[in-house]
Amino acid sequence: MPNDLDFKTILETFENPVPGRDYTIEHHAPEFTSVCPKTGQPDYGTLVFRYVPDQKCVELKSLKMYLQAFRNEGIFYEQVTNRIMDDFVAVVQPRSATLESRWTPRGGMHSVITVAYP
Repeated sequence: MPNDLDFKTILETFENPVPGRDYTIEHHAPEFTSVCPKTGQPDYGTLVFRYVPDQKCVELKSLKMYLQAFRNEGIFYEQVTNRIMDDFVAVVQPRSATLESRWTPRGGMHSVITVAYP
């Protein structure tokens, strides 16, 4: 697995078949996992990607492999959500995008982090 500085190299794209039209693509990743940097316990969440493609669309197998790269990463919810969005935007270059991370409850707390581009 690549080191944390080059996870985005896992992401692949394909040519948008209809680049002249604005349309929304939505992908759900209900089995996202990372690790709490404080406790070392696993964090489980659902990621919801919504984006309007420009010239490229994300290839789904590569997105799955990219997300799996975080499985053993000690990273806070806020940090991982923003990092995934930054990598996604850098590679896919969408017209607009929203990423929502919905985390399973722990200790009675349920968190939802949403980041938008631009």
